[in-house]
Amino acid sequence: MFTVSTSFDLHRTAIQRMLRLPGGLVYRNMERRVRRVETEARRRAPGSMGHGNNITVQIRRGPGGDFQGVINSRHPATLYVIGGTRPHVIRPVRARALKFTVGSQTVYAKVVFHPGTKPNNFLAEALRAAL
Repeated sequence: MFTVSTSFDLHRTAIQRMLRLPGGLVYRNMERRVRRVETEARRRAPGSMGHGNNITVQIRRGPGGDFQGVINSRHPATLYVIGGTRPHVIRPVRARALKFTVGSQTVYAKVVFHPGTKPNNFLAEALRAAL
């Protein structure tokens, strides 16, 4: 019969660096995933919402010291797109009538009824698609 014995040294500082420090394995993995979600959010954003610096990402420390990926949409209409709008009436504020173009024809109206918009939570969809 024979006996095998092994031993190992646990390098706590190396493990700590890998798990907790920016630039470590966990941080790089989080950064890769956050960038993937950012790309998907820019692709799914309606209109000009995905252009320029409207969608930004960052990685920061959470309450327990863990890394958190944060995705922001800075476009002023983001809440209206994500939550949708209810039906409402649009009236002129600075003039006697509203002026807009339909096709190639200019139209004037004193009141316009807007049916509202459906919610488009493109940020949640991007998160699901990228992960």
